[in-house]
Amino acid sequence: MKRYLAIDIGASSGRHIVGWREDDQLRTEEVYRFPNGVVETDGHLCWDMDALLSYVKAGIAEAVARFGKIESLSIDTWGVDYVLMRGDETVYPVYAYRDGRTEAVIEKVHERMAFSELYTRTGIQFQPFNTIYQLFADKEAGRLEGVTDFLMIPAYLMHRLCGAKAHEYTNATTGGMVSAKTGEYDPGIIEALDLPKGLFHKLQQPGTVIGEYEGIKVVLCATHDTGSAVEGIPMAGNEPYISSGTWSLLGVKVPAPITDEESRQANWSNEGGVGYTRFQKNIMGMWLANRLRDELCPGKPWNEITKEAEESGFGETVDANDNAFLAPKRMAAAFDAALKTRPCTIGDYFRCAYRSLALSYKAAIEELERNTGKSYDKLYIVGGGAKNGFLNRLTEEATGKQVIALPIEATALGNLKIQMEEEA
Repeated sequence: MKRYLAIDIGASSGRHIVGWREDDQLRTEEVYRFPNGVVETDGHLCWDMDALLSYVKAGIAEAVARFGKIESLSIDTWGVDYVLMRGDETVYPVYAYRDGRTEAVIEKVHERMAFSELYTRTGIQFQPFNTIYQLFADKEAGRLEGVTDFLMIPAYLMHRLCGAKAHEYTNATTGGMVSAKTGEYDPGIIEALDLPKGLFHKLQQPGTVIGEYEGIKVVLCATHDTGSAVEGIPMAGNEPYISSGTWSLLGVKVPAPITDEESRQANWSNEGGVGYTRFQKNIMGMWLANRLRDELCPGKPWNEITKEAEESGFGETVDANDNAFLAPKRMAAAFDAALKTRPCTIGDYFRCAYRSLALSYKAAIEELERNTGKSYDKLYIVGGGAKNGFLNRLTEEATGKQVIALPIEATALGNLKIQMEEEA
C-alpha cells in the first residue's frame, strides 16, 4: 500500500498528515504537529525558517518511523511570502506579510505602474503585503544586491530538502506579478519596477516531481494552501467555498480570470488553481477571534467562548477587513476604537467578531454573484473555522445560503490528492 505525506503549514501551526488509498477511500492519519508564528526581529515581523525546517524534517522522520516507506511528500503554506537567496546562502531576515515595511513603497510602485494596470494584467486584488510590494521594498533597501533567487516559502523548504529551486504556479499568482493571460511572470511589470529579471523563472504546475529527500520523492502540490484546500473539498458541482483559517478565503472556481473594473473595485483576486482560476477574496478570518482569545482568555475552550458569544446581546459590528485589524498591538483595543459602545464582556467581543465576519461573507457573496453573473444556493466551509457552529449559523442567516460545513483537513487532502494523481 503506497503512502504519501502532506506537510501543511499555516501561520500559527503546521501538521504532517500521511494519506493512502484503501477501499476506494482516501484515508489519513496525522503523525506530527508543530507550532508556528511570527517572531519580532529588530522591530520587524519575521519567520523563523530554521525552526520551520527542523520541524519539517522531524515530522518526516516521524512519518517514516510510523509507516515505513513514504512514496512522496509535498509542502503547502500561506501565500505571498518568500526567501531571498545568494546561491545556496539564505538571506535573513525572512519577513512576514504582517510586517509593515511595504507601507512606504506602495505609492512608489503605483507611480511606476498604476494599480488599475496591474489589475488588468494580473487580476490580483490589492493587499499591502503582496509579493510585488515586498520585493520592491527589498529593492529600495538594497536587499536584492547579489541575490540569485527568490523562492516562495514552501518552495524554499522543499529546496532545503532536495536541492531543487522550484517556482510553482498557484503560489506565484498570489504575489501580483503573474500574467492572467499567460500564466507566467509578466515581463512588463518586472521591467517597470526594475527588478532583476534573473529572479523570475518559468512556472511549474502542481504534480511536478522536483527531487528526492532520503528516498522520498518531492512533488509540487498546489503549494498555496488555499489552492490545495479547494482541491480537497468534496464538492457536488461548482459552488462557492470559504477556506476558513487565519484568513477566510471566499471564492468560486471559474474557467478564466475576471479582470473587469467591477471586480477591481470590489478587490477580487484571480489566483491560480489546478486547471482553473480561483476567483476569490481575502477576508480577515479567524485571526480576529484567535487574537481576542490570546488577549482576553488564553487557553479557554472554544466551545465555552462561542457559548458566551451566543448568550451576549451585543449589537454592534465592525468592518472585519479594516486594516486596523491586520496587525494591531492589541486586538481588543482595535475593536474598542472601531465601536461606539465598548464591549463589557468576553462574549461581547466574540459576538461582535463572529457577526462581523458573517456580514463580510454576506457582502462578498453578493459581489461574487454580481461579478460572475450567477447565483448560488450553497456555501462550502472548510478548515478550522468550519468547526464553529455559531459562526456557521450566523453565516447561513446572513447569506441566505445553505452552509455545508466540513471540518476536515481540506488543504492536506488536496495536497495528497495531487501527489496521488502524479503517481497514477
